Amino acid sequence: MEHVPPPAEELALLDRELAQLDARRAHLLTRRAWLVSALQPQAPQAPNAPRWHTPPVGHGWAPGQPWSAAPRTAKPSGPPRSAQNVLLTLGGLLLTVAAVAFTLVSWGSMGIGGRSAVLALVTLAALTAPVVLLRRKLAATAEALAALALVLTLLDVYAVHAVAAPDTDGLTFTAVSSAVLAALWAAYGLALGKLHLPLPAAVFFVQWPLLLGAWAAGAPAIVVGWALLVTATVDGAIALWGKGLGVRVTAGIGLAVMGSAALLTGLGESLTADGPLGAALPGTLLLTAAVAALAGAWRAPNGYAQVGGVVAGLAAVAAVGGVLRAAVPGAWHVPVYLLCGLALLSVVRAPLPRGAGRGVLGAAGAVVAGALLWAVPPVAAVLLGPVELVAEVWAGAPGGFRGALGESMRWSESAAAPVVLAVVAGLLGAAYRWWPSLVRVAAPLVTPGAAARGAAGAGALALGWGTLLLAAAVLGVPYPVAVALETVLVAVLLLVAVRGAEASAAGPEGVAGGGRSAVAVTALVAAVGGAVSVGLLSLAAEAATYAVFGALVVLFAGAALRTRAVVEQAVFAVAAVVWGTVLTGCAARSLELAPHEAAPLLLVVPAVTVLLGARLRLHPVALPVELAGALGALVAVGLAVPDAPFLALVLALCGVLAAGAAVRPERRPAAGYVAAVLFVAATWVRLAASEVSAPEAYTLPVTVPALVVGVLRRRKDPEASSWTAYGPGLAATLLPSLAVAWTDPDWVRPLLLGVAALVITLLGAKYRLQALLLLGGAVLALDALHELAPYVVQVAGALPRWLPPALAGLLLLAVGATYEQRLRDARKLKDLLGRMG
Repeated sequence: MEHVPPPAEELALLDRELAQLDARRAHLLTRRAWLVSALQPQAPQAPNAPRWHTPPVGHGWAPGQPWSAAPRTAKPSGPPRSAQNVLLTLGGLLLTVAAVAFTLVSWGSMGIGGRSAVLALVTLAALTAPVVLLRRKLAATAEALAALALVLTLLDVYAVHAVAAPDTDGLTFTAVSSAVLAALWAAYGLALGKLHLPLPAAVFFVQWPLLLGAWAAGAPAIVVGWALLVTATVDGAIALWGKGLGVRVTAGIGLAVMGSAALLTGLGESLTADGPLGAALPGTLLLTAAVAALAGAWRAPNGYAQVGGVVAGLAAVAAVGGVLRAAVPGAWHVPVYLLCGLALLSVVRAPLPRGAGRGVLGAAGAVVAGALLWAVPPVAAVLLGPVELVAEVWAGAPGGFRGALGESMRWSESAAAPVVLAVVAGLLGAAYRWWPSLVRVAAPLVTPGAAARGAAGAGALALGWGTLLLAAAVLGVPYPVAVALETVLVAVLLLVAVRGAEASAAGPEGVAGGGRSAVAVTALVAAVGGAVSVGLLSLAAEAATYAVFGALVVLFAGAALRTRAVVEQAVFAVAAVVWGTVLTGCAARSLELAPHEAAPLLLVVPAVTVLLGARLRLHPVALPVELAGALGALVAVGLAVPDAPFLALVLALCGVLAAGAAVRPERRPAAGYVAAVLFVAATWVRLAASEVSAPEAYTLPVTVPALVVGVLRRRKDPEASSWTAYGPGLAATLLPSLAVAWTDPDWVRPLLLGVAALVITLLGAKYRLQALLLLGGAVLALDALHELAPYVVQVAGALPRWLPPALAGLLLLAVGATYEQRLRDARKLKDLLGRMG
């Protein structure tokens, strides 16, 4: 019977075996390396030398290979390739420097015949040498001499202009020279196909003849644009059919630079044209560029085809839109370009390659996005314009919608913005409605998913909402009509958000139904934003404020009751609480109450939220609603700060609300502490407002019964925390007394407070009560610090200036040296405090 060891023993055996195998393998590899190094310098074996036909195992010889044929590391026959390239580069650079120095320095010391002969011979030799070197397979050297020949030809051109044709115009001479050099290096590169430099150099020289020729002739900008376009077309052809990567890359760079310059030139001329006839010529240039780009995209790879399609689409829009733009008023220029961009959508039915077609669609999207960027800022002005009314609440209803928005916006220039928004919203809405048909039609080019449909629906909703708001501002409707319109729009958005939330909560069908959740989220955000905007807008008139905020409370509360989706329900409920708080503030203003007098009135809504939380209990919406009410209570406290008696009253009322919330078990831990803090703070504020110099007369009657209640609580529930039982009672006296003791010049109060704190600390240590220990110890330490502070200041003034930093350094060194021990001590102290009651 086979013995199977336990898993731990078997694992140890395996580890030992693996360690032995690793050691053996390392030994064999070391031996092999020594043998290979010993065999390398040996001379070839004699004919009668023995041959090993069975190679040693594990040394890398193939089966049947004799020992003498063992693979050896071949020594390099010459310097590495990188070293060769460095040498050739340095040599060519030196020759180039010498040629430049000769041309610029020594040229004048020779006659015209000598100059011509030297330059001709040197250039001819530099051009001929690569032919001989390529035949001997010295390609790198030939490449270096070709680079030298390129520099020499440039020097020849400079020399010819300086000596033979000094009066010739520089731009004209450069244009002709570029054409000659392009032809020369193209022929040279085609003749010597193995060289990599000549053909890219020819492509580089091709960029300049037409551009510099047009510039030299003083041609108008449109002619310069045509020169740039022809050059870019040549570059595109070279990039498509050129030989070698260097040629295609150089041509591609030239295409990008020259093509962009041509398009910008045509666009600038089109935008500055005086009329349709003046825009026709730059439009022809742009349209030709579009045809050339589309032709290149037809034959280019997929990625480049998409870029070509985008360029073709944008150029076509600029061409046609530029002519139409010149025939309409200035406010309608953007809609003209938008319609031209939308016309590009017909490409889905055109027999274009997929890459080029998708590029044209991308151009259409870019035009639409640009139009929206122009039309959206006025919508933002409509939404944010009423912020100015906050400084002048109820100053009187303005004459119209524009008066409430301010006159900083020139609405006459935005007359076409609602049209742009309406057109795009209509297209997105149609796409959302007839999505299956759209997918079927666009299938040859794009295959959008359900998320795209949701985005289309959300965009249609947002843009439609913005269209109505902006149209009201542009038309200058009366103020009551604008307020009513925005309120109705908020109601419609809430209805859409509720229905979308219900559809999403219904299950997978609602979610997969084509982006209803995206539409619902957009409607929710727009509803909240619209509510804020119309609320600000209503601040111009008192009646409008009550009507709007009352309607908002009803609408958002109804939406919260109608939906079952938790997130939407919480947002609606919190918004309703906020609008209710604003309503109470408006009521206080109507009653002409001062801000501190209005503070207790603001606590009505927090009281309602506490009652509502007790009704909802563990519902997920309960906590957001109560937090929103707490925010209103915080605002009330802020309003009451200037008046101490009212502040004490508000703090006490807030404490009552917190105590009411603490009645519920799920709110007891947090609300209980908050209630205690609020009650204590109210007491302190009240004592400070009454200028009480002996707070113990008021705090001790509270502390004694509170401690009695704490003792009874601990007897009934030994697991109750000492902070819950004794913390509020002790803090009610200790903390106010400490505050007064720090400003008391006498010694009696600090002494009595210190003795009381010491007794409390000792009781906490004896009975292991955390609240007594920490609270008493903190008060004792602060009281002692107050008493010792004058003496510490005197001692510090008598010490040398260098002593405190030195002592601090020694302390840091000591703590650092015993850091681990101090850390363990801190952990022990933390555990000890944690075990206390």
